[in-house]
Amino acid sequence: MGRAKRMERVVALTKILVDHPQHLFSFSYFCKKFEVAKSTLSEDVLAVKNGLELFGLGKVETLAGAAGGVRFIPGHSVADDNEFLKELALKLSSSDRILPGGMLYVTDILCSPHIVVRLGEIFRSRLQHLAIDYVMTVETRGISLALLVARAFNVPLVMARHDNYFTEGPTVNINYVSGSAKEIRTMGLPKRALQPGSRILVVDDVMKAGGTARGMIELATEVGANVVGKAFLIETATPENKLVDDYTAFFRLYDIDEETRKITIEPILG
Repeated sequence: MGRAKRMERVVALTKILVDHPQHLFSFSYFCKKFEVAKSTLSEDVLAVKNGLELFGLGKVETLAGAAGGVRFIPGHSVADDNEFLKELALKLSSSDRILPGGMLYVTDILCSPHIVVRLGEIFRSRLQHLAIDYVMTVETRGISLALLVARAFNVPLVMARHDNYFTEGPTVNINYVSGSAKEIRTMGLPKRALQPGSRILVVDDVMKAGGTARGMIELATEVGANVVGKAFLIETATPENKLVDDYTAFFRLYDIDEETRKITIEPILG
């Protein structure tokens, strides 16, 4: 392959950075890859930085020193994020999402990569100050959301299970009370999944009373980790008193009326 032109380098540089959010690349890595001097690479990085920030598509951060480098910080403007959440609220309020028993169908949302990627980036923008080490969720419906939140933060995802799997080694198990169903359930996590003292962000799709989230907090505490944040796609307006506090949600679900076929849900804007 011949030596790349500047426009070709800028395109390739953008692709690599955007594909690896929060990952710190050394300048020497790109200098070797593109066969250019550091001064030339610095000009390329500046072009990428200016272009992305001009259109509100994220930020490029450079760190000086021997351990420094360049990384992409995903994100959009607050106005663009709010508009995205408003549009998603309209989708969620469609009457054909009402399921028997007054449940809300959200599986298609959670299984749409372009939607979940954006949701993960908005969570990162709102919660970046938490400086987390892991994202934690419980099987099964919230896994896709939690995975893309972990990607946006560039941290591992750990998953609590309701059943033990011998392939995961020794586990820590707790019993917890489901806040909405008032049922006693079991939740487990491999002992090696979390490092003692690590900072955890709990993520799930829907939070009603908060029993499942409370269970994850207790489980993380049991293995010596610290839960520093809780994040949910949807919170229900009732019950008003939740089993967890100080959490972030994107939507508040007020009511699902099966008779009138009306869903009342509002976005929680930044």
